[in-house]
Amino acid sequence: MESEYLTILIHLGAAVLAGGLIGLERAYHGRPAGFRTHTLVCTASSLLMLLTVYQWQLLVNAPLETVRVDPTRMAQGIMTGIGFLGAGVIMKDGLTVRGLTTAASIWMTASIGILLGIGFYFPAIVATLLTLGTLSLFRWVEAIIPSQYYARLHVRFKSQDLLPEPKLRTLITGHGFSVANLSYQLSDEGKVFEYQMTIRTDSRDSYRRLAETLTGKEHVLEFYIYPTGD
Repeated sequence: MESEYLTILIHLGAAVLAGGLIGLERAYHGRPAGFRTHTLVCTASSLLMLLTVYQWQLLVNAPLETVRVDPTRMAQGIMTGIGFLGAGVIMKDGLTVRGLTTAASIWMTASIGILLGIGFYFPAIVATLLTLGTLSLFRWVEAIIPSQYYARLHVRFKSQDLLPEPKLRTLITGHGFSVANLSYQLSDEGKVFEYQMTIRTDSRDSYRRLAETLTGKEHVLEFYIYPTGD
């Protein structure tokens, strides 16, 4: 019995360690589901899977011919519940969807907890290292590989001081952007004219330079730049 208690402690302790390591990475980068959330998810998954490992001790007096046990059902139930938790950290901020990576890390943490709960240590350790590597190393890879950044740009003018479309395009492309999906809107009983478009650039710094230029244009009433990346 004491050896079984030790085994249970090892399973749960490993789950706390694995979930905590992944949670620390998320917390360091300011994500809403961080250290405690990932630790609890991994530990809870491990705890529930321990039920399948030691289920025969709980059913010691039950006739074997009446017992039908499928450990994979517990894992399926855990992952279904984690789906709701993962959906809770995905948020839409304007045109940007955030929290997808955190939701994926919660899902992976639950999977690791399931493996640790049944004592499948080697793949659990490998999965923990791969998850930490993906969250940290791949962030560095994303930072150095060439990328294109998209945003929605809204620019408003007084109708009588409207900047013609060709000049506006020249101004925007001069800051390293390409323009797509240009649309127009007339509001405030015809007093305000607004351009709406999708812009693309190879450098995030282009947003700042474009904002500074538009700020210095006296005919610009308002402008909005909404980056669409995660």
